[in-house]
Amino acid sequence: MASAASPALVGRDAQLRLLNGAITGPPSVIQVQGEAGIGKTRLVRAAIDPLREAGGERTVLLGHCHQIREPLPYGPVFDALRHVAAALPPREQLGPLTGVLRGYLPELADRLPPAPSPQPLDDPRAERHRLFRAVHALLAAAGPVVLVVEDLHWADDGTRDLLRFLTDQPPDGLALVVTFRREELPVPGLPFGHAYRRAPGVRGEVISLTPLDVEGVRSLAGALLGRSAPTPEFAAKLHERTAGVPFVIEEVVRSLLDDEGRLPEPEALDRMAVPLLLREAMAERLAGLSPGALSTVRAAAVLRLPADEPLIAAVSAPAPSETGLGQALEAGVLLEQPDGQYGFRHTLAQQAVYDTIPGPERRLIHQRAMAALAALDPPPLVQLAHHARRAGDFAAWQRHGSAAADRAAALGDIPLAVEVLEGLLADPKLPRDARGPLALRLSGVAAIGLSHRRVVRILRHLLKDDFLSPQVRGQARLNLGILLSNQAGAVAAGRQEILTALPDLHDSPSLAARGLALLAMPAWGGEPLSMHQEWMVQAEKLIDEDHEPELAAAVLANKVSLAMLVGAPDAFELVAALPVDDPATAVRRQVARGYSNLYDAAVALGHYAAAERFAEQSRRIAEETGALYPEFLVEMSSIRLDLLTGRWKGLRERAVAAVEMTFEAPLLAVDARLTLGMLALARGEWDEAGAHLEAAGVRDLDSGFLPVAAAASSGLVELHLTRDSLESALREADLAVGRLRRKGVWVWGDQLVPAAAGALVRAGRRGEAADLVGEFAAGIESRNAPSAQAGLDAARGALARDADEAAHYYARARAAYEAMPRPCDAARAAESESGARLALGDRERAADLVADAGERYAVLGATHDAARCRHLLREIGPEMNRAAARRRGRGGGSGVLSPRESEVARLVALGRTNREIAEVLFLSRRTVDTHVAKVLRKLGVRTRADVREPRPDDRPGLVES
Repeated sequence: MASAASPALVGRDAQLRLLNGAITGPPSVIQVQGEAGIGKTRLVRAAIDPLREAGGERTVLLGHCHQIREPLPYGPVFDALRHVAAALPPREQLGPLTGVLRGYLPELADRLPPAPSPQPLDDPRAERHRLFRAVHALLAAAGPVVLVVEDLHWADDGTRDLLRFLTDQPPDGLALVVTFRREELPVPGLPFGHAYRRAPGVRGEVISLTPLDVEGVRSLAGALLGRSAPTPEFAAKLHERTAGVPFVIEEVVRSLLDDEGRLPEPEALDRMAVPLLLREAMAERLAGLSPGALSTVRAAAVLRLPADEPLIAAVSAPAPSETGLGQALEAGVLLEQPDGQYGFRHTLAQQAVYDTIPGPERRLIHQRAMAALAALDPPPLVQLAHHARRAGDFAAWQRHGSAAADRAAALGDIPLAVEVLEGLLADPKLPRDARGPLALRLSGVAAIGLSHRRVVRILRHLLKDDFLSPQVRGQARLNLGILLSNQAGAVAAGRQEILTALPDLHDSPSLAARGLALLAMPAWGGEPLSMHQEWMVQAEKLIDEDHEPELAAAVLANKVSLAMLVGAPDAFELVAALPVDDPATAVRRQVARGYSNLYDAAVALGHYAAAERFAEQSRRIAEETGALYPEFLVEMSSIRLDLLTGRWKGLRERAVAAVEMTFEAPLLAVDARLTLGMLALARGEWDEAGAHLEAAGVRDLDSGFLPVAAAASSGLVELHLTRDSLESALREADLAVGRLRRKGVWVWGDQLVPAAAGALVRAGRRGEAADLVGEFAAGIESRNAPSAQAGLDAARGALARDADEAAHYYARARAAYEAMPRPCDAARAAESESGARLALGDRERAADLVADAGERYAVLGATHDAARCRHLLREIGPEMNRAAARRRGRGGGSGVLSPRESEVARLVALGRTNREIAEVLFLSRRTVDTHVAKVLRKLGVRTRADVREPRPDDRPGLVES
């Protein structure tokens, strides 16, 4: 059989031009996607090989992700960075932060500055962030750089996070190229794990490779033959049989060539079954190899990953005089890869060869692989577990698998630890007596990370069997309940699992107390507050029987959190009982979690200064103890605090990022969803507001986080009233108030009750509104909840029968909101007070209040609310409007958008029509037409599609009409 030439790239001219343009125009992020064998690697090599051969100023770094990976986060990126030395400036010119990489890149130790002080941080999250910044700084110093990471679908989460960090704001000289199979990504459509949004000034390209058409197949076959292309009939048949996948085409063409390099008639393809094409093609190529070369190729197929010559030789065990590697390379079955590694050009080829190895011989090769890999330092535990399982050595399989999971967890690679343990538990060969301990380890490890879906399925399956002891079953079910309640956001299902676990935990009072303390948290579930309080009493009794310090701290943290959440008068006194200075790290981790819960509760009740103190304590203790989850919860809650306190700059972007990063844990994103909904509402983006507010837990009566859900319902009531849908507003208010009433925690109604009372008054149901406000007042009496007290004044203002009383209560609410501070709510109270002042005939005071509210809204970026104030000023009187405009001044030079034009430009960039813009900004259609024309002229663009949203810094305060 004659051999075919290795062809040049065929049928990818447009994609290659696009890739070359992006690589040579950094900063850029290029995603190359396509199925196995489609030519992703060949396309990338066609772009980077000329750069490497030219030896110019552009450095090319290449990293690979592998299907079997050890717990080494960031491995593909660090493998690539090991070759960056030649591009680095002198050590004294490198920033000190790059010294962090000395321990990760020993090859560059003499080129990097000393590691900076302080030494590695105790908090893995902070250390990881510092590491990411160091990688960013190193790439910036080495630029221009082309960093290629192949097969991203096999990457560990750490590598994805590092690449995501680099894509957020790439170094100016970086061109990042990633290849992946879209259908094999852990999260479909998200190669970086979260949605990628191109940063301003960064070129972003997605290059999708599809199978070749008939003409492309014909051209590729001609390139393989090194002469004229085959007949159209043969090309059509070849396309039909190979589906146009280049790798399959190449292997089939090579297998069909006769001794003179000629192809048979098209009918020969009919005799080849499509699923067997590639396998038979590889078998045809293997038939010409010597026994030594065949042994080498089979060893490489069993190893699966590229390996060096000594390892392949040890696994193949050929005759001492011949390794066979040279012949395998000459035949093109194996290829030499970077760093002296040898492997298959494609995983399809590896699998095809593996399938040709007889079963008994395959087991022997796996045994030799185990022996060779066990001699390495450190031993690759994941690979050892894989080979032990294939060799039928089940004891070694369990031993290596357990050790691999432990190592992965210790290194923070929780997804790999979960994956290894899942693989063990899912295998029917795992002995029954080993399943219980592994199930406990899996549930415990999974509780640290965010991934939960597969773990939940496995635990539920295991819990259906009766082989587990009651103690193991109870603890596994307790962990499942915690996992469902926290990561999965399925609080109702989680609480039911905990309740079911309690009888099995009768011999472990501390564990039972932990479950009861979780049930006692009142922000979830449909139970009344009295039930939560009873659960807490039971938890305290049990922890007294079996005082395990860590679990006792967990119960105490929940007790204090419960008191703070409901506004108990002694809540702040209870905080002092938390063992902040306990010498045990595990105890102080529970304290860190307690402070994160206190932070969230203080935000809900309006204790913002105290909330900041709680957050500081939580972060400090978390850093000292390496606790990740509390710091993460503080970050999520801080989004809601910034919404309430008016720190809106960059807030939408933070909230979007939070939603993206918690796609598997929706419960953690409710603060972000509420924030996105309220921001959209303030800017007149009704559909977006409704979608986000609905996603904040308002419909999940059992699993929604009630303080946030109540606030989101208040936003929906306001949205329905703005859209003149009174009935919808009343239905929403009735549902949300009913939840608060059943729970019996009225302090969470600070935003809901005023909105619901206003809707009832508008509907002419003043009596019901009065009953609701009275019930609210009784519910918050003696409670320490400033936001609820301010909300009560706002609700009483809406209920007032005369303007003087309304002005009094709205003024009190405004003052309370200003003191907290809550600038948006203060502006809303000022608006309402202005209406009462106007009814009293005090037009000047009414105008001042409206103007002040409009200024507050404008500073926040609440476009719709600011426009409503301008509309109110016009209604109060033209002279008031002009006076307000004189006080604020006018701007807008030639070529610079005025504040009003900036608002219009933003809405145009969002795709709004002129009619929709007029509705949001309370303007006439004709006025909007004029503003849009000015925006196009000043920005120098021809169409609406070219308009981009102005930067936040370009949006000044309240503007003239």
